[in-house]
Amino acid sequence: MATDWLGSIVSINCGDSLGVYQGRVSAVDQVSQTISLTRPFHNGVKCLVPEVTFRAGDITELKILEIPGPGENQHLGDLHQTELGSSGVGYQVGINQNGTGRLVKKPSSSSSAPQNIPKRTDAKHQDAAVSPQQQQCSKSYVDRHVEPLSQSKSFRRRHNSWSSSSRHPNQATPKKSGLKNGQMKNKDDECFGDDIEEIPDTDFDFEGNLALFDKAAVFEEIDTYERRSGTRSRGIPNERPTRYRHDENILESEPIVYRRITVPHSVSKEFCTDSGLVVPSVSYELHKKLLSVAEKHGLTLERRLEMTGVCASQMALTLLGGPNRLNPKNIHQRPTVALLCGPHVKGAQGISCGRHLANHDVQVILFLPNFVKMLESITNELSLFCKTQGQQVSSLKDLPTSPVDLVINCLDCPENAFLRDQPWYKAAVAWANQNRAPVLSIDPPVHEVEQGIDAKWSLALGLPLPLGEHAGRVYLCDIGIPQQVFQEVGINYHSPFGCKFVIPLHSA
Repeated sequence: MATDWLGSIVSINCGDSLGVYQGRVSAVDQVSQTISLTRPFHNGVKCLVPEVTFRAGDITELKILEIPGPGENQHLGDLHQTELGSSGVGYQVGINQNGTGRLVKKPSSSSSAPQNIPKRTDAKHQDAAVSPQQQQCSKSYVDRHVEPLSQSKSFRRRHNSWSSSSRHPNQATPKKSGLKNGQMKNKDDECFGDDIEEIPDTDFDFEGNLALFDKAAVFEEIDTYERRSGTRSRGIPNERPTRYRHDENILESEPIVYRRITVPHSVSKEFCTDSGLVVPSVSYELHKKLLSVAEKHGLTLERRLEMTGVCASQMALTLLGGPNRLNPKNIHQRPTVALLCGPHVKGAQGISCGRHLANHDVQVILFLPNFVKMLESITNELSLFCKTQGQQVSSLKDLPTSPVDLVINCLDCPENAFLRDQPWYKAAVAWANQNRAPVLSIDPPVHEVEQGIDAKWSLALGLPLPLGEHAGRVYLCDIGIPQQVFQEVGINYHSPFGCKFVIPLHSA
């Protein structure tokens, strides 16, 4: 009767100490009360030995999972004897005096041969080939053990892995649809077919292992290696090189000196640039002397007028909107500038500015009163201005009544103070105040009394005068005076302009 159960797949529970084993029955010895399983699995993990032998005293529960088909017992028994005789390794489970199980190894030559478990056969074919006595015994085991176990997810996963990973040598491998020659591995075999070690019961001690890491020793070893290999090319080996951010300068520079311009007299007012450089104001007498010395060295009045006109027109174009206003798509929105000039050099500077604005497609209206005798500089600038599309008027009635975009004031001159009492001057001031357009003053003088036109911006030449609040925001333009000219009049000068010709000044 014992040989009738050879080839059956069973599950043997050996208690908490030895665990649960599954495998195919290869031998049953009634004399020594032992049972052997081939290709065993211990707690769901494939064993490294091909056969395990159990004693009856070690077994607490035995479940039959699969019964072999007809004619398979003798074949499996012969096949098992052949495998054990050539390359099998056996383990026998024994019991110590204290009840603990132990494994006794059987000598063998090799254990590297792959071992497979045949696929579970169909239950219908089994019923036709099993004897009545076997059917009655197997039915009792199936009712009590096999059916409840088959409903477990872990059993179905293991059983599918066993049944799909190997087949009996005599069984033909069916071809799957869509696979080339049926040689592609099964997905379950690829995922669960490799041998893995048992997962340890205790958790990994991260804190304990981290405490074993000596950072100081590792860094010292790295420093020693760098000193020996010459990795550090400069600096003391024990000193770490200085690290710089992306916005820091690597090259060391001298401390910045913000006061680079000094004047020979006491300063009544100081300005500063956007970068923090201090620009002192100069008196009208020192400013006049500076321009006279520059003219003696070759910076003639014509050059100064041209440079002033370029800088003033550039500033005016920026105030009018720059590229957003002056582009080919906005021809219908040409800006209008009213230019108020007097019969003096400052008026000639305004005319030069109007000529450059007219060349940049700005509609310029020049107001200049009629005089019997004009300065040569004004006559020259007027002849050039008349070659542009600008409009010249001598009567305030010809000025536009609607607001313009910008008013440029060049009416005042400290040397011709009597002009402030002329009717045309008062009429021009009244028109500018009524027009409500922003005012730009070019080289405004310093008046003891209140000016007639309050400017929003003022443009100073070379160095600023001590302008008051009525001058608005002060700007400074570079008219090309050399540094030695400043030194000749007693001014220690260092250019504050940088890359620009016109810079804003702030009250210090």
